[in-house]
Amino acid sequence: MSLDFSGQVAIVTGAGGGLGREHALALAARGAKVVVNDLGGARDGSGSSLSAAEAVVAEIEAAGGEAMANGASVTDRDAVKAMVEDVMARWGRIDILVNNAGILRDKSFAKMELDDFQLVVDVHLMGAVNCTKAVWEIMRTQNYGRIVMTTSSSGLYGNFGQSNYGAAKMALVGLMQTLSIEGAKNDIRVNCLAPTAHTRMTEDLGLPLEALAPALVTPGLLYLVSRDAPTRCILAAGAGGFERAYVTLTQGDFIVGEDADQQVASRFDKISDRLGEIIPDMGSAQGMIEMTKAQYRV
Repeated sequence: MSLDFSGQVAIVTGAGGGLGREHALALAARGAKVVVNDLGGARDGSGSSLSAAEAVVAEIEAAGGEAMANGASVTDRDAVKAMVEDVMARWGRIDILVNNAGILRDKSFAKMELDDFQLVVDVHLMGAVNCTKAVWEIMRTQNYGRIVMTTSSSGLYGNFGQSNYGAAKMALVGLMQTLSIEGAKNDIRVNCLAPTAHTRMTEDLGLPLEALAPALVTPGLLYLVSRDAPTRCILAAGAGGFERAYVTLTQGDFIVGEDADQQVASRFDKISDRLGEIIPDMGSAQGMIEMTKAQYRV
């Protein structure tokens, strides 16, 4: 049985093609009213056009769904605020935000211009921040919200030539960790999706089209924005495979003294031992573990 989003309103950024389009179509097919946001620019962020967003809206409406197109750049706070105001005026609520908009400006760090680093961070990280901030108080008032950040294996594990993209994508994990804590009392659940799919962003990599269809990622997205969604989850998805990634902390070791630097070096294997590692509930867990070591001289 498919998940049901009847009566809910979803905003999907970067929804003019690829993953965002699949997310928007799937949400609409399951009853959601969908805002199809897309700047309509090139992969590097240049240019703009509303035609891609309008085409997706036309698909949704032809299938009997309800949608509206929006061409705001996620980096433009005023435009994002106006988009949210338009949605509230038309439909009166916002239940789901999918932060999917992104660009690429790949180069090795040695050759990368800092303007290209800044722009990628602005679109992926600050774009998600702008959109999330614009809906946050609405979701708090409703005592309901589902937000997904689109992270990446390039952020979680690194990828040559993507220092800007990887930094922005890992920053979204940190944003998710804190917002999931702050949103818990108002039933705002915040998760990350790390997709592997053949889209316009990956068209130069020679990946097989069918095996990496964006539609194979979207079932994971649907669960992350459903009523029964988890929170603080990093879900990896691609080619029909689904995995969960975690940020963990080892039990480590207790080291003090004048030769502490040498001890760290000589005992690094013990520090790194993953036996008994934990997934902290929040950042203070690290300090608590370290203070416990100091107290009991573990």
